[in-house]
Amino acid sequence: MRIALVQINPIIANIKYNTARILRAIDFAGRLKADLVIFPELAIIGYPPRDLLWRQDLLEQVETALKKDIAPKSIKLGVLIGAPIVDSGNLYNAALLFSEGKLLGRQDKTLLPDYDVFEENRYFKPALKREPLLFKGLKLGLTVCEDIWNDKDYWNRRNYPVDPVEELIAQGADFIINISASPYHYGKIDLRSDMLQKMAGKYHKNFIYVNQVGGNDELIFDGSSLAVDSKGEIIGRAGSFGEDMLFFGYQDNILYLENWVRAKEELFPEKIYRAPSPEDIGCLYHALILGVKDYLRKTGFKRVLVGLSGGIDSSVVAVLAVAACGKENVLGVAMPSKYSSPGSLADARQLALNLGIAYREIPIQSIFDECLATLNKEGTPLIDLAEENIQARIRGNILMFISNREGYLTLSTGNKSELAVGYCTLYGDMCGGLAVISDVPKTMVYVLTRYINREREIIPAQVLVKPPSAELRPDQTDQDSLPPYEILDAILHLYIEENKPAAEIIAAGYDAALVREIIQKIDRAEYKRRQAALGLKVTTKAFGIGRRIPIAWQQQ
Repeated sequence: MRIALVQINPIIANIKYNTARILRAIDFAGRLKADLVIFPELAIIGYPPRDLLWRQDLLEQVETALKKDIAPKSIKLGVLIGAPIVDSGNLYNAALLFSEGKLLGRQDKTLLPDYDVFEENRYFKPALKREPLLFKGLKLGLTVCEDIWNDKDYWNRRNYPVDPVEELIAQGADFIINISASPYHYGKIDLRSDMLQKMAGKYHKNFIYVNQVGGNDELIFDGSSLAVDSKGEIIGRAGSFGEDMLFFGYQDNILYLENWVRAKEELFPEKIYRAPSPEDIGCLYHALILGVKDYLRKTGFKRVLVGLSGGIDSSVVAVLAVAACGKENVLGVAMPSKYSSPGSLADARQLALNLGIAYREIPIQSIFDECLATLNKEGTPLIDLAEENIQARIRGNILMFISNREGYLTLSTGNKSELAVGYCTLYGDMCGGLAVISDVPKTMVYVLTRYINREREIIPAQVLVKPPSAELRPDQTDQDSLPPYEILDAILHLYIEENKPAAEIIAAGYDAALVREIIQKIDRAEYKRRQAALGLKVTTKAFGIGRRIPIAWQQQ
């Protein structure tokens, strides 16, 4: 048997577009004499469709595409694809196997996650049963995404009472196929590969895994589809953060890669990133690029706007923007005040020159002076927090004016460390349509910068060594208000991503007063984050949909 794995980048709810890409891939696999072509979870509608699943017209479009487009293509080869299916008034997240022009079998998803960014119990019913499907004399053990994430030996626990993989193998499945839409976070590619290798070695079975790729709102899907043989060895892995296809042969319980038909340029012409093992910072870089690129493509924007302060955060965002949509589609705007250092302005100019992007300087001092005169009744500036924030809000207004008038999408540039403790200005530097690095801690921003400069200096070297500063008052630095970022980020990781209470963080060796102060800042800043621009998720716990904390609450 020859098997083709196809990771596609769907547009959510665009059934016509998704179906066209699926049909094109089926035709290509057919010309290469594939017996079975496999697509990701919910490939025909895209993941996650969220409350669009409650639209009857959309579900009818899915049903029509499956019957009139997908099924006829299965006359000469089997097609395994994910789709939402209505049965007896209930909605199921199903893996559908078409063969000889009709539906041969169906396996619904059993394990419906409702943690972090997932909310599948809101829409779907779990599978009533799990049975291998017979195809060309082989028993296929079909699973959908979460169905493989419940191995008690790998996790040393069980999150669900049922293990679909265990049941399917007990019923004689020849190998396990998992169709997936597994969102990316830094380290996820290695984690997923290791889990599949351990499970394949445990059961002495081949595992085939096909993952969605692409950015959908805050979620990024890396693809990285792969196959693992019965010894637990990876025999082939698709590229990451781009559409790709892999071909395998299967005979006498041996699964082997057919390299000569890998990622044909005819089908997927874009250059694709091959994630190293172990995963490195390059994966984070390419994930963010894909997140920006797809957000623009799928919302209809062509050009982006970045406020350039001469600091490291806005510099990194500008680099990512150029990589995502081309230098000709990026505008950098510097907005100096009397507190802006000559070095920062020079760094902003040099960055724009290095990137080859359009660049404007719009001084804000006269506007700031007018605001001070109007808002200070006694006529004497106080140089307090309110006046600092007015500068950020003037800059936000300028960026949004350009965005409205000229059709740019404004990218906000705040990092996770700042957003966590509220070291940002609501309606100021938080303005924008997409928060590119809002899930990247400050310490990782520096690592990302060194990766960007690995071959030549793109971000000016001075940006990496000067003390971070908002430059909203004389001689200001971030460390006037915050501890060193190495300490701050470590505490944030324990509290936000690992959900540790103050006592455990203090027991890990951090100053008790500092821990309590940081936690208080995190909790109090929730109202700001609730109004922040949508941010790209690249860690295990991002602000937004994956972390649902009340605004009005109190710790005892």
